[in-house]
Amino acid sequence: MLDENRNIPRWGIFLVDVLISLFSIILAYLLRFNFTIPAEEYEYFLIALPLVVTLRAITFAVFKTFAGIVRYTTSQDAQRIFLTVMVGTLILCFANFVNHNFNEIYVVPFSIIIIEFVMTIFLMTAFRLFIKSLYQRLVMNTKEKSNVIIYGAKEAGLTTKKTLERDRGMKYKVVAFIDDAPNLKHKKLDGKTIYPTDELVRILDENEVDLFIISGIDLPSSHKQQIVDLCLKHNVKVLNVPPMNKWINGELSFKQIRKIKIEELLEREPIKLDIGIIKEQINNKTILITGAAGSIGSELVRQIIRFEPAKVVLLDKAETPLYELELELIEQLRFKHFEVVIGDVRNQTRMENVFRHYQPDWVYHAAAYKHVPMMENNPSEAVLTNIMGTQVVADLAVKYKTQKFVLVSTDKAVNPTNVMGASKRIAEIYVQTLDGYLETNQAEHTKFITTRFGNVLGSNGSVIPLFRKQIETGGPITVTHPEVTRYFMTIPEVSQLVIEAGAIGNGGEIFIFDMGQSVKIVDLAKKMVKLSGFELGKDIQITFTGLRPGEKLYEELLNNQENTLPTHHPKIMIAKVREYEMDNVAQDIKELIDLFEEQDNFKIVHKMKKIIPEYTSNNSVFESLDDQQIPADQPVDEAK
Repeated sequence: MLDENRNIPRWGIFLVDVLISLFSIILAYLLRFNFTIPAEEYEYFLIALPLVVTLRAITFAVFKTFAGIVRYTTSQDAQRIFLTVMVGTLILCFANFVNHNFNEIYVVPFSIIIIEFVMTIFLMTAFRLFIKSLYQRLVMNTKEKSNVIIYGAKEAGLTTKKTLERDRGMKYKVVAFIDDAPNLKHKKLDGKTIYPTDELVRILDENEVDLFIISGIDLPSSHKQQIVDLCLKHNVKVLNVPPMNKWINGELSFKQIRKIKIEELLEREPIKLDIGIIKEQINNKTILITGAAGSIGSELVRQIIRFEPAKVVLLDKAETPLYELELELIEQLRFKHFEVVIGDVRNQTRMENVFRHYQPDWVYHAAAYKHVPMMENNPSEAVLTNIMGTQVVADLAVKYKTQKFVLVSTDKAVNPTNVMGASKRIAEIYVQTLDGYLETNQAEHTKFITTRFGNVLGSNGSVIPLFRKQIETGGPITVTHPEVTRYFMTIPEVSQLVIEAGAIGNGGEIFIFDMGQSVKIVDLAKKMVKLSGFELGKDIQITFTGLRPGEKLYEELLNNQENTLPTHHPKIMIAKVREYEMDNVAQDIKELIDLFEEQDNFKIVHKMKKIIPEYTSNNSVFESLDDQQIPADQPVDEAK
């Protein structure tokens, strides 16, 4: 039996190639002269024989036809053979012409050159294919095979099949292709039948399938979810092939076929932006983005530069992420019209200098503390950054006549149950009330717009990176509560909607985004375990740790006293919220910020609850404050 770990030595392949060329030239002469070489040609035959063989040996050595592993011969190996033999043949033809000019005779008849050319290519290729076939029969067939189904019966699917077949580390057998193109139904590709998706269940039931590979096709997310759910139900591992434009040097390698990520299953259909309106407002403008190094802020940068702003000012206090974003803009995105500013939005003097120097036309305010348990333990910092920081930037935007100010908020600001959500709600109230005040007292003023959305896939603090890390270390996966649910959006989707909302906003609106269906976190964890190829309860355990301080089971996008109005964009709505008096809001916020010096968390949260009557703590030490029936500083207005 052949040993799969041993390869034919290079010198052995080279020797076989030289013997093939010797055989080819002899056979060419015999065929040319009907197997009887005339006496007058025999002298030239004895000259041609070493000449051709030597020439072939030199070209084989130069072009390294012996370098490939024979049992994994591909079309590229055949191309190398063709080019190598062609070069040798052209040299031989040239030598023939030169000799004819001097001696008026051809050393090798051109008919023999052509025959030898064809025979050499054919035999060298046939030798390699024979060894490959022999290896597959005698070695690979003795190994246990993993049955594979490939989604996509076009070029990418066929390439995926070929890649699996030549992979030497594992053994796969493609049992079927899946493709929903009507013209491909029940046809064959490379000997395998093509089935539509609606026959997938039957195929999975009839075959012990180990792998399902999606071959570089951009499937609608709902269809991809359906397919993956079917596979996971049958304990079939799902892999994904990257798009063809991401293959290395145009070739697919087995290492590029990777596990499908949970983020890909939670993605939704691409957003259609109103490019005209956005470009009209952003093009050739100076844009300031606070929190620019964060997950949302950095994606806002990537999206905004598409609309050719005059300058983008990147402001953040995180040095290393800001430096990495700078390198990305220069080296990958080839964008140079930006300035990097290290600064804290809470620092009035620093922010004043930024506004005075850059005079931004637009501000996207994404700087904020967002981690719920952290802020529950540090309310004073939430007040300084999320409230005072927003106030500092908003007031400076008014002073320096910024056209638009877009606040990036959160769904946790709705009926807040934690300090973080309450701090963001107060920030919303301030900018919304400020806009109303300016609208009444100034003809031209900064327009303040708020955007509100839920959890973002892959963002800092997201549950998915945590689960992935826990799976990699063998578990357990920690889920706070079996019933906890969350809304999820991708970072690009959120950033695009923020830009769109900012472009269409006229000031004073709180835009909320269509977050789709809420996802049960425990179901998310279970699916991630299966996608990783592990068995839940056997390889990986799930443990419930209890809700964290300030955390609630279900996130909301609207206050109980709010309603919504549609916009031209189906995924963006306007929340109609109650109004506040500017004097009251400003005084409340001043009193709240002044409490920072006392560092008394209960006094701080007590004041926050007075500002936001609907703020009811959950699973927090501050729940005791809810029993005190805190009166609001002003009556709650009815929703407009």
